Amino acid sequence: MCGIAGFLSLEQGVFATKTSAQAMCDVIVHRGPDGQGFLVDGPLAMGMRRLSIIDLAGGQQPISNEDGTISVIQNGEIYNFREIREDLEKRGHRFKTNSDTEAIVHLYEEYGTRCVEHLRGMFALAIWDAPRRRLLVARDRLGIKPLYYSVGNGRLLFGSELKSLLAVGLDREIDQQALHDYLSLTYVPAPATIFKAARKLMPGSMLIAERGNVRIERYWTLSFEPDEKRFHDEREIVAEVRERVEDAVRSHLVSDVPLGVFLSGGVDSATLVACMRKFHTGPLKTFSIGFAEKSFSELDRARDAAKHFGTEHHEMIVTPDAVTMVPELTSAFDEPYADSSAIPVLCVARLARQSVTVALTGEGGDEVFAGYKTYAATRLAGVYRRAVPSPLHSLIAWGVNRLPVSHGKVSFDYMAKRFVAGASRDAVDAHFSWKATFDETAKQTLYRERRDVGPTVRLYHEAVAGIDPRDLLSRLLMIDTRLGLEGDMLVKADRMSMATSLEGRVPLLDHPLVEMVAAIPSRFKMRGMKTKVLLRAAMADALPPETTQGPKQGFNVPIPSWLNGPLRELVRDTLSPSRIAATGIFRPEPIQELIRAHEKLERDHSRDIWTLLMFQSWYDRIGQGVQGAEQDRLVG
Repeated sequence: MCGIAGFLSLEQGVFATKTSAQAMCDVIVHRGPDGQGFLVDGPLAMGMRRLSIIDLAGGQQPISNEDGTISVIQNGEIYNFREIREDLEKRGHRFKTNSDTEAIVHLYEEYGTRCVEHLRGMFALAIWDAPRRRLLVARDRLGIKPLYYSVGNGRLLFGSELKSLLAVGLDREIDQQALHDYLSLTYVPAPATIFKAARKLMPGSMLIAERGNVRIERYWTLSFEPDEKRFHDEREIVAEVRERVEDAVRSHLVSDVPLGVFLSGGVDSATLVACMRKFHTGPLKTFSIGFAEKSFSELDRARDAAKHFGTEHHEMIVTPDAVTMVPELTSAFDEPYADSSAIPVLCVARLARQSVTVALTGEGGDEVFAGYKTYAATRLAGVYRRAVPSPLHSLIAWGVNRLPVSHGKVSFDYMAKRFVAGASRDAVDAHFSWKATFDETAKQTLYRERRDVGPTVRLYHEAVAGIDPRDLLSRLLMIDTRLGLEGDMLVKADRMSMATSLEGRVPLLDHPLVEMVAAIPSRFKMRGMKTKVLLRAAMADALPPETTQGPKQGFNVPIPSWLNGPLRELVRDTLSPSRIAATGIFRPEPIQELIRAHEKLERDHSRDIWTLLMFQSWYDRIGQGVQGAEQDRLVG
């Protein structure tokens, strides 16, 4: 695990220097505090920061082939590197280290740019082919590891975080469509970034630069085409899910440093602990966080699970620290990001880093095994539309919207209001409505000047193109995998763990497991309104009954009450009329009305306020840098 960055001149006769790569790596030391390495060769300068996990003594990067003509840097872990190595040694390749990264070099010698298809793991990598003057940059299939790039001004920049690109003069002009989408999604969806000049390399894709040209190719695409011939017997399906889950966890245990698990008490994290118990020798460390607000805390469930598995359990209570919390989040994400569950993830990562260097987490379980409540809401909405005459929908919405406001965890009034807001729409639009923060009308009301931008829901409809319209669950799973998983869940997991120099691994996103489950017909993934049926059934005899049979508990944060309590002054200051007016993007009046209504308990506007708070905090610290190309003093 580490961070990578690099600079490639696309102009003839322009050479790179170590200075540029050094500057890009200096700002991501948190990703790799154990060492650094650089390669400078003609137009290329690339470097890395290392967090030592495998082959502590010999795994320094960049790593080259036998004659030094092919070199690689990598962020991530390759879980099948031993199998790859064994095969390549039979083909005559000679290895000088025991690291997973060296396998990539020899794979490239054997298969060229298609080498990434042989990798099982999480990775963002760069390969320099000196004889061909070719740079290959690639990202893993699900987007577990991040990769940003920029092409312009005769150069290609790439890095694990946007701050690496900013370090060498990335133009900071804001992408207005990206901002518009952020206000609904609370994250900037790939391939966009908040800056016009930078992009995210999409999951399952590779960027190839040679002879001054840059092209992007996709090497993997997830399919939700049901395999009815293979998957027709439920008992056999459940047995194969169990086998694949265990194999995924087993593969993710390769490490030369201590491992632990983030334990929430839910099915996903408990599954990881159960499987680790089978394959991992020695003490098993688990880590949990909770809140003083009892309705938001899952510590009791986590303790019960830890006791059941006999783990060495660690826990802490999260309290809001207005002075450090928001700046820490802003600096970690580099662009606006407003999923408030990043707060407990950062805290549990910090807790775990005191004892381990690697932690397994349950990210992906909801997207792979259909765990979100919105999937059940989609089915309920179908019943609602059939049972309730259309003329009554507006009357019901009127009544529900007058329910008294509660700041408890996913309160009844909150869920009811969200449900009726989308229940009359088709499944894709309803799914967007339930997840979105600001709708199109509200966003245009916020802007100082009307923006000519596309509606954010377009991204949902683009994601489901080609999927059978009758297979509603597969359509929703594709949306959440392509958008929410890459743009929200995995960004949160990566940045919050790496901010503490902790490697987070996500076994439930092992691509053979993901491919297999995606091909299982939807009728096996949900039963009535019950979600995550397959994983619950597969792990039934390994988990406590209260874990498999209990309701899903989202990782919610008491932001509604915090905004009216310890974060109140921070909100009033950061979103003050003068600050908003000075930024020149939003009108102060609608923002002040959101704050007033929330403080008076007239409406729960916590998501709206938090989304605006995180944007303004980002803008003040990062976004209002030089508008235009900065001095290229570090490159050339």
